[in-house]
Amino acid sequence: MILLDTHALIWWVGGDARLSAPIAKLIKQNLAEHSVLISAISAWEVAQLVARDRLVLSRPVSDWLDLVQAIDGVRFVPIDQRVAVESVNLPGDFHKDPADRFLVATARLLGATLISCDDKIRAYAHVNTFWS
Repeated sequence: MILLDTHALIWWVGGDARLSAPIAKLIKQNLAEHSVLISAISAWEVAQLVARDRLVLSRPVSDWLDLVQAIDGVRFVPIDQRVAVESVNLPGDFHKDPADRFLVATARLLGATLISCDDKIRAYAHVNTFWS
C-alpha cells in the first residue's frame, strides 16, 4: 500500500518526467492491488496551488480530482480524528508544515509507504518512504 505525496500525484497524473520509471512502476503495481492512496490534504494542496497560479490543470480542480478518484485502484482517504491527533503527536522531531504532518500521520496510521521526494519527509525516521 502506498500513499502519494501531492507532488507525486500531480506528476503521475500529468505524466511529468520528474516521476521516475521505478516510481511509475510501483504505482502501477499498487493500482493492480487497489492500494494507491491519496490523502484528502492533497486535494486541498492541489486546490491551493491552482488558486495561487502555481499549478495549471487541464480542467477545473473538482473535475480533475473526480478523474483521479475514478482511476481504478486509487482511493482518497479522509483526514479523520485519528489522523488529526497523530499529526500533532508525531514522535521525534518533524517540521511544522501541517500538510506534511497530515501526510506522514496518514501513512503511519495506515502502514503505507509514503511516495515523496521531499527531503524533510524522507529524513524523518518514523515513516516509511520511497523515492527513486
